[in-house]
Amino acid sequence: MHFMTSENAAGARQTEIRVPMKILLGCPDHGLTLALSALSLVYVFFLERYIGLSIGLAAAVPLIGRFVDAITDPLMGRISDVTRTRFGRRRPYLLAGALPFGISFALLWFNPGFESEFFRFAFCVLVYVFYSLTSTVVGVPYVALIPEVVPGYEQRTSVSAYRGALTVLGTGVAAVGFRPLAAYLGEGSVGFFQAGLLLGIWITLPFLVLCLFVRERPEYQQPVKTSFLEGIKMLAAHRAYRRLSALYILGRVAMDIVGMVLLFYFTYWLLRPGDFEITMLLFLGTSILSLPLWVYISRRTDKHRVFVTGCLLWSASQLLILLIEPDWPRWVMFGGAICFAAGYAVVDMMPWSMLADVVDEDELLSHERREGVYGGSFTFIRKLGGAIGVFVAGFGLELAGFDSALETQPESALWAIRCVASIVPSFFLVLAALIARGYSLDRAEHARILGELETRRGG
Repeated sequence: MHFMTSENAAGARQTEIRVPMKILLGCPDHGLTLALSALSLVYVFFLERYIGLSIGLAAAVPLIGRFVDAITDPLMGRISDVTRTRFGRRRPYLLAGALPFGISFALLWFNPGFESEFFRFAFCVLVYVFYSLTSTVVGVPYVALIPEVVPGYEQRTSVSAYRGALTVLGTGVAAVGFRPLAAYLGEGSVGFFQAGLLLGIWITLPFLVLCLFVRERPEYQQPVKTSFLEGIKMLAAHRAYRRLSALYILGRVAMDIVGMVLLFYFTYWLLRPGDFEITMLLFLGTSILSLPLWVYISRRTDKHRVFVTGCLLWSASQLLILLIEPDWPRWVMFGGAICFAAGYAVVDMMPWSMLADVVDEDELLSHERREGVYGGSFTFIRKLGGAIGVFVAGFGLELAGFDSALETQPESALWAIRCVASIVPSFFLVLAALIARGYSLDRAEHARILGELETRRGG
C-alpha cells in the first residue's frame, strides 16, 4: 500500500491513499452488498414464487437469521480485536471465511423440494443462519479494517465514496442482473441456484485479493484488555455511537423496505415488471454519479449535515411513488428514480465514514483500538435493518390480503404496495434526519481527538 503523509491543523497525521487502493478497499463491500441486495430485492420474491412459502413466512426467514447475528457479529468483532498473528488481526478471518461465504450464498437459492411448507421453511432458515455466520466471519473483520487503514477525516469520506460506488454496483448486479441471469441459466429455481453459484464465486474473490495487498498497521496491534461484556457496555454508553447507530438503522430500514417492495410495485401495480431493471439501472447510475458531488460538499461542512440533506431529498422524492398511476408515461417513473437516487447515495455512504471517526473517539476514551467490536455491532445493525425492512414490507402485504395466486390483487393489497413503497420509507428517513441533527462528532471535534491521540502515541 502506498501512503503520502502530511500534517493537519491539529498535528495528526493524514494518510493520502491512492485511487487503486481506494477501489481495492471497497471491493469486498461490493460483494457483501451484492449478497444483501439480492436478499432484500429478490429473495422474498424467490421464496414466495419458487419455493412456495407464503409471503409472511418468506419475510420471516431473514428476520430469524438476524437473531443469530445479534450475538455473533459483536463476538466476531471482539475475537478479531484480540487476535494476534504475524498476518494481523483481521486478514486471517478474511482468508478463512471467503470460500464458505460464497458457498452459503449459493445454497440460499437451492430448492430442497420438500412437500411440507414447514420443512421448506425450516430448511431456508437453517441455510440463512449458515449464510449469516459466514458473512459475519468476513464482514466484521473487513469493516474493522477500514478505520485502521484510513485514519483521516476527509480521507474516510473519500474512501467511503469509492466504497459507496462499489456497493451501488453490487446492488445493481443484484437488481438488474440476477433475475435475467437466472432466467438464462435455467427455468425456475434451477436457474436461480446456478446464478447463485456464479455470484457466490464473484463475491468470494475480493476478500482474497484484499488480503494480498493490504497490511495492517503495527501501532494498532496493541493488546485489548477490556473484557467482551465491559466493551459492549462501553459501546452502549458511547453517545456518538448510539446516535450514529440509530440514524443508520433507520436509513437501512428505509433502503430495504424500498428494495423488497419495488419488484412487487412494478409487477402488480404498474403492471410493467420489465421496467424494474431499467429503473434500477437509472437509479444506480445516478447514485454513482452523485457521489463526487457529496464528497465535494462534505469537505465544506460536517458529515452529519450532509446525511440530513440526503435523507430529506430522498424522502421527498420517494413520495412520488404513491402518486404514479399505471397509465402514466414510463418516463415519470424513470425520472423519479433519478431524483431520489442522489439522496439514497449519501444515506448509504456517510454513516461508514462517521463510524471510523467514532472509533477514534473510543480510543481516546478507552486507550484501546477496538474497531472489531464497533464494526461487529455496526454490521449487525446493517443486517438487522435489512431484515426489519423486509419483514415490515412482507408482513404488511400479507395483512393487506396479497396473494400471488390471484391474477388480480385486491384493492387493499395494491394500496399496501404503494404505501409501503413510499410513505413508510419516507417516515423512517425523516426520523433518521431528526436524530442526525443532534450528532456531536463534527470536523473540529474529530481534529481535536486526532491531535490528542497523536500526542499520546508520540509520548
